[in-house]
Amino acid sequence: MKQSAAERPDPTSQRKAAIARGAALEHTGKVRVEPIPDFDLDRTIFKTLEGKAARFVVTTRVGKEARWDAAAARAVQAEYEAARAAHPLPEVSPELMQFLVRECDFDVEHADGSFLDHLYFCFEYSVQHYPGQSPLVMLLHSILGTGTNTFAMTADKIPALRELMTPSEWAQTEAFPSVLRLLYAGPLREELRDNVQRADAIASITFHRVIDNEPITLSGKDLWIALNYQLIHLVDFLPVANWSVHQNDTSFILFRDLYDLLERAGKREAIVGYTPTSRPRKLEGEPQGVGAWLTTLIPVSASERMAARSVTRFSERIGHSLDYRIAWA
Repeated sequence: MKQSAAERPDPTSQRKAAIARGAALEHTGKVRVEPIPDFDLDRTIFKTLEGKAARFVVTTRVGKEARWDAAAARAVQAEYEAARAAHPLPEVSPELMQFLVRECDFDVEHADGSFLDHLYFCFEYSVQHYPGQSPLVMLLHSILGTGTNTFAMTADKIPALRELMTPSEWAQTEAFPSVLRLLYAGPLREELRDNVQRADAIASITFHRVIDNEPITLSGKDLWIALNYQLIHLVDFLPVANWSVHQNDTSFILFRDLYDLLERAGKREAIVGYTPTSRPRKLEGEPQGVGAWLTTLIPVSASERMAARSVTRFSERIGHSLDYRIAWA
């Protein structure tokens, strides 16, 4: 779908609920989840995914849409309108908006809707629930690359973009795609978890920028800010319902692990409510074929290994190194 960066899209009901309540929410019983007719993975950010098995698993996870109970949708809409009235969205500078419109290509679907729908969700959520940091980072968080090697702009435009942002906004924006890949790869999460008792002892972390493999460095404080941005980002990838069945969704696994890590480290600054599901392992309002059901039986550990291998392959294809180094104080 063609969409201009200057046009803020109307969020889905799932996104509106998350923004209004500042939480990752399960809506089992309020929605019916159905496959998207004629869903085409090649029109999404997952178009670069290879392998029949991997493409089938991802298609079953993202190629579906939620049909909301009318009363539940109205209640969410009322909450969202109240939240927007209480937390007006800041203006994006005309110069930056002009850059996004003229120099960037966001014309790619993001499972449901466009990629801009996802970017604006992250922006709106951050305005309300991470007020200590710039929400602009979340509007631009994947401008230098998604996890599947799609790019909204080319590296030669970096100097022009950088001039339109503050130093701290730029540092977080250029780091975001790399931090996301490092989280999925695994070792960074393991090292942080093993050292959670000395979360304040990180002097810096050095890694490679996705778009051109240039080395970049964040301070320890900025790393924890980056991980809070990542947590907000992951809220938009969680299943709308039936969490007990979809525990092995890779984004859901990463969300749970990162949430726990930030809690243990005492570093969760963004408001992101989360209550693990207590429902039995049973689908409600979500018909599935045999193949789709079988994908829900993949062990969590196997899903994590598959995600790590996938992100490694994507980085290898573009000459991006997943090496990193933490300097401990």
